[in-house]
Amino acid sequence: MLIKFTKYQGTGNDFVMIDNRDFLFSNHNNVNLIKKLCDRRFGIGADGLILLEKSGISDFKMVYFNSDGQQSTMCGNGGRCLIHFAWKSGIITNETIFEAVDGLHLGKILKNGIISLQMSDVRAVEERGNDVFILNTGSPHYVQCVKDMPKDIKASGSAIRYSDEFKKEGINVNFAKLNSDQSIDISTYERGVEDETYSCGTGVTATALISILINKKMAIPVTVITKGGKLSVSFKHNSQGFSDIWLTGAAEKVYHGVLEI
Repeated sequence: MLIKFTKYQGTGNDFVMIDNRDFLFSNHNNVNLIKKLCDRRFGIGADGLILLEKSGISDFKMVYFNSDGQQSTMCGNGGRCLIHFAWKSGIITNETIFEAVDGLHLGKILKNGIISLQMSDVRAVEERGNDVFILNTGSPHYVQCVKDMPKDIKASGSAIRYSDEFKKEGINVNFAKLNSDQSIDISTYERGVEDETYSCGTGVTATALISILINKKMAIPVTVITKGGKLSVSFKHNSQGFSDIWLTGAAEKVYHGVLEI
């Protein structure tokens, strides 16, 4: 069976996209197949696979798999790329609402391939001390503010992700450096990919949110610099938590092709 796919990237976070409204790709539980598609030597190569499916309550549904083949939680950069994919496919116009594992999301097509995605509200942030924070922005995140980035992000991140506290469910680990110009440098180790990725949308969001807890005069929107490029995060903050959170940045089609399954 032949299935069309499109390769996308958002600040270096890359994905295999499939329009699955006809459900030709019915292999949601085929972990080995999904792992092979995401493999950078034996497959297409990606941080994850995203299926665009029909939804009874919105324009479409996002089904996301990490490169380990497992269906996972929300992916911010993947959501932005999927909005662009849906737009280019003629499914939506310049605004959309779509269904994801953590609920409904709004999306906007801006100029020059810039996509803005509304993230879920965040009501709770756990402060661990030593500039460590834990919060869920659609996916669980551990954020540690540092003066200097660890030399080996994979080693440092995996040590936290596989610690006794987190090894069962897993957690994404972010190292953040707050700069004098109020931008943030970030490096992220992602569970499910089990490596450093060039960018992580929910991690960027988590880091931007906690920055205002460290610096109450932080400029909003917050500019976050990933290995793959810049993203911005705007939000509202009060005693009830964070709301009206928007993750904004470029999303780009890389190429398209056909899979034989």
